[in-house]
Amino acid sequence: MGDIFAVTNQKGGVGKTTTTVNLAASLADYGKKVLLIDLDPQGNATTGCGLDKNQLENSSYEVIMAEARAVDAIIRPDEISFDVMPTNSDLTAAEVELLEIKLREHRLRLALESTREKYDYILIDCPPSLSMLTVNALVAAQGVLIPIQCEYYALEGLSSLLRTIERVKQRANPNLDVTGLLRTMFDARNNLANEVSRQLISHFDAKVFHSIIPRNVRLAEAPSYGLPVLNYDRASRGSIAYMALASEFMRRQKQSAK
Repeated sequence: MGDIFAVTNQKGGVGKTTTTVNLAASLADYGKKVLLIDLDPQGNATTGCGLDKNQLENSSYEVIMAEARAVDAIIRPDEISFDVMPTNSDLTAAEVELLEIKLREHRLRLALESTREKYDYILIDCPPSLSMLTVNALVAAQGVLIPIQCEYYALEGLSSLLRTIERVKQRANPNLDVTGLLRTMFDARNNLANEVSRQLISHFDAKVFHSIIPRNVRLAEAPSYGLPVLNYDRASRGSIAYMALASEFMRRQKQSAK
């Protein structure tokens, strides 16, 4: 059965979608079977994989509302070596509709039961909020990957997210754990970034990935071409950083499985 990971941070602009797309591409480049699920109504992961949000027959909305099977919403985009369950703004309605449904926190987990065996890894790009969609991702997942930009408010927002993860673990998903914290958009010349990085390591120690994602123009450009940076510029610093992250990510999963 494939392992499911929620990529989440309630703070926007921290590289959450960039991380989901490029980690998926890097894991696939290592020969792993990967599914990316876009659970953010903005649909940035969908467009970042070269898919048109306005031309979807089925999406993660239909899947989470049990109007379509997961397999019917999964697409393999051109030029990309992993599968995608895309989304669009229809998913916004799910926030309200889920409130009136039984087992509303478990809809995604139930929908993925028949699909997990086809993949090594399933990565869920969550919305930048602690919403019912995010809770669905946390209930479905075994691990949580938290991208963090090393800036002033980083630790404050992280505390709230960790409390939510702990509540979900206690009430709905005892197998849930924090896989790791990933420092993104990092500029080693910035004193504040270095100080926040030190605080993260001091507080969370081994939970902080050794891999660091730098600020990189190629990473910012790639989504406009509908490509992961690995496909856009394999030799860029951003691509190399995400390949390193994928390697470290797989090592961690192998160690935790022992």
